[in-house]
Amino acid sequence: MLHWAEIDTVLLDMDGTLLDLHFDNYFWQQHLPKRWADISGISEQQARQQLMAEYQQLNGKLQWYCLDYWGERLQLPITELKREVMDKIRMRDDVPAFLTALKNSGRNIVLVTNAHPDSLSLKLERTDLAKYISELISTHEFGVTKESWALWQKLQLRLGFDNNRTLFVDDSLPILQAARDFGIRHLLAIANPDSQLQSRDITEFPAITDYQVLLADIVKPR
Repeated sequence: MLHWAEIDTVLLDMDGTLLDLHFDNYFWQQHLPKRWADISGISEQQARQQLMAEYQQLNGKLQWYCLDYWGERLQLPITELKREVMDKIRMRDDVPAFLTALKNSGRNIVLVTNAHPDSLSLKLERTDLAKYISELISTHEFGVTKESWALWQKLQLRLGFDNNRTLFVDDSLPILQAARDFGIRHLLAIANPDSQLQSRDITEFPAITDYQVLLADIVKPR
């Protein structure tokens, strides 16, 4: 599936790729609408319908991922509301062994997430991601998301990776498409980002549901 002998750099998404996406789906689709309804006086159904429509409009844009934007838009302390359900933040079960194998292989491992820095900090507080990955990047520092060609240009300038020797792993197909358009050669999709939902049938990119299938090849000498 992957030619590890040709991979020096591994760029990893966070939510849905290393962490169970159930936390994010639960927060944005259930918890936030409920808390907004409690405060605004509208029904929970109205709150959910309105928020889902706004999510759709902002999909792929920096505002969608920005806790500051939603805090101002809804007049709510978003990070504090996330803490109310932070017990749902967890690494995928197959991730520790995968990250250990990558780290032991000597490859350059970088986390690249569209998550807001406050969200990244919360997840680092609740998981051991920083134990495995030394460089953790939020695209907010670049002002553009992974859906944008400009982000990949800025990221390459920052990290100096070779497109032909870089692997990028993500659960978002539009983001994987953007990486492919930029020229990232090795791409991998996660077909089951949310543990509470069924796996997706992905044909456009190599896809897995368990990192275990990669472990034997990762440890082979380059």
